[in-house]
Amino acid sequence: MKKSALFMLLGLLATAGCSAEDKSNETEPRPQESEEAASAVPEAEEFAADLKTPWSIDQAGSTFYITERTGSIVKAEEGSRQRQEVRLKKKLSQASEAGLLGFVLSPDFESSGEAFAYYTYEEGSVQQNRIVVLKQTEDAWEETRLLLDGIPSGQYHHGGRLKIGPDGKLYATAGDAAADPEIAQDLDSLGGKILRMNLDGTVPDDNPFAGSYVYSYGHRNPQGLAWAEDGTLYASEHGPSANDEINRIEAGKNYGWPVIQGKQEKEGMETPLFTSGEDNTWAPSGIAIKDGKLYAAALRGTAVLEFNLESGELKELITGAGRIRDVLLSGNVLYFAGNNTDGRGNPGPNDDKLYKIRLSE
Repeated sequence: MKKSALFMLLGLLATAGCSAEDKSNETEPRPQESEEAASAVPEAEEFAADLKTPWSIDQAGSTFYITERTGSIVKAEEGSRQRQEVRLKKKLSQASEAGLLGFVLSPDFESSGEAFAYYTYEEGSVQQNRIVVLKQTEDAWEETRLLLDGIPSGQYHHGGRLKIGPDGKLYATAGDAAADPEIAQDLDSLGGKILRMNLDGTVPDDNPFAGSYVYSYGHRNPQGLAWAEDGTLYASEHGPSANDEINRIEAGKNYGWPVIQGKQEKEGMETPLFTSGEDNTWAPSGIAIKDGKLYAAALRGTAVLEFNLESGELKELITGAGRIRDVLLSGNVLYFAGNNTDGRGNPGPNDDKLYKIRLSE
């Protein structure tokens, strides 16, 4: 497997004066690597290449499945890669940030061949997001059941992350659809929320708002979900032009958008654990947690960020691969997917790629 020495360990994030993912196509220049840093560069292995705007990674044994926003799923194993067709019941949207987004394998995938997917579709003048069940055939996937439709969609801010929690429920992030941020505060809207459902698409009896999929609200464009070993849920969220967030999520809580952002406070609203601040942006997407450290894919930050949940320390763990969309932890190995082909990056040869790197013990 080809090795790449593109990655270096750095200190605190210092990406200043740039706009959030949906505001700019510019790429921030990266600092030059010193000879001293170069001598300590860990090697990251290219696990799969030639991906088309990858969005979500999941794993079954030694096999990885990667959604591509263009409407395919790549099945990747050591030394092989197969692009599989996804047959959807609605026309896949080609809007910015839209397409085939979140993906998670069913707990019984080995026997059922099923997975859950989140995608943006167009029907006449209507553009929305939906959550569906996909079933794998020999070399393709077929949409077989609808779990939830009518999740708001706009020019930007589709949300899209899917994860199955330790409680066995399916969680989804939904953006505020950009055009009307106020829907994030409207409990009758699915936009600007983290949603929670049973695996058959029904509303859990113990959701915080009776009869509602809404688990938490006041979100702008959340794109990452992960649970710590103690069961605590965390989420990443894009700010408007800075003030990106890492939040600790609790059922029924209001995370403030668009009323407050960053470190602003208001009674009845939550302030994030981490924020990129008034002058910086990360555009954080997928996240993963291990041993008190949260790893976040950063698009505008062009890095994998490491947040220490105990000390509050933040550092750039991995740089040099450009925009990063998702991360996945498998034991002590961190997998991460580049996103340079999304129209906002500078693609290199054979981009985008799925990489793997061993974390320090």
